[in-house]
Formats: sequence, structure tokens, C-alpha cells
Amino acid sequence: MSEIEHQCTCRVCCDHPSSRTAKEHRAINRVLSTLNEKSRRRFVGLLALQRGRGSVERLSEITGLSRPTIRRGRTEVQKVERAGTAGRVRRRGAGRLRVIRFAA
Repeated sequence: MSEIEHQCTCRVCCDHPSSRTAKEHRAINRVLSTLNEKSRRRFVGLLALQRGRGSVERLSEITGLSRPTIRRGRTEVQKVERAGTAGRVRRRGAGRLRVIRFAA
């Protein structure tokens, strides 16, 4: 996927584009530009969980994603954490068909 990278509009990035914070914001947006919609939502949701209070609004400014999208991603990440990692990758019945061998 070659999506256009979002430009952060926060004050730090505008005033000091070569600062460590601005570089971090560009790196986040570079990663987001390679992800699909679901992965992008969950990645930013994870960042919101890590950064704590006020992070949804801040990440919305950094990434250009809407606040409801970030909240949804945060909720999805929390559900995955509670459910654990044991689960199916594919739906039941999906994948290659089994080979049936007949006795000759």
C-alpha cells in the first residue's frame, strides 16, 4: 500500500521540524502509511493505551485519524488483550480442502 503520509499539525512539528518529537511523529505516520485500515486503527489504539490520558486527542492531531476511530482501535486492542492470543487465524472451514485418499 502506498498511501500518502499524513503531515502532523502539532505545534512542536510546526515550530521545530527537526526536533526529536517531530521525528517521532513522522516515524509514526510513516508506519501508518504502510498499514491497512484495521491495522492502522489498532496501532494508534495501542499508542493511545500506552500514552494514557489525553492521548486520543493528541494522536488525532499527529495522525489525522478521527477520535472515534482511535477510541475504537483502543477498545479492539483491549479486547484482544483480554481474550489472549489463542484463537483462529482463519474462519472455520477456510483454507485448503483436505485430500481424500481412496484405498485401491
